[in-house]
Amino acid sequence: MRQLNKLETWVFLGGGILMAIGVGCCVFLWHPRVFSWVYLIGALMFVAMQARQRYDGSNSTIKRLRKIMLASGVFFIVAGLDLVETNYGFLAKSMSYISYLAYIYNKWVMFLLAGAILQLYSTHRISNELQKE
Repeated sequence: MRQLNKLETWVFLGGGILMAIGVGCCVFLWHPRVFSWVYLIGALMFVAMQARQRYDGSNSTIKRLRKIMLASGVFFIVAGLDLVETNYGFLAKSMSYISYLAYIYNKWVMFLLAGAILQLYSTHRISNELQKE
């Protein structure tokens, strides 16, 4: 795996911290409109730096796990977009209220959970596969 330089590492860690702070504040309803954007910015930083970590080897298992890790990044970004939508309600005006509640409102939790599970799985497996090499 290609290692990140110091600046990229700091951006990666900062993105993860912003994600945790943003979600924590939104869950506890402390300025959710502001912290939904904090989460989204943190997710973009985290996923961008994670995408810069490339694997140039020939192990097909690690390549597959990298694709799973990038899919989890997509889930993190979709969770951020849905978190912002839940707090601002941009689409609420263009849909029926029942459809909005059924398909969009507070669904960010499912995307975040799916992304976190995929992230944990792929990170653990990649580290094990790299130790085998």
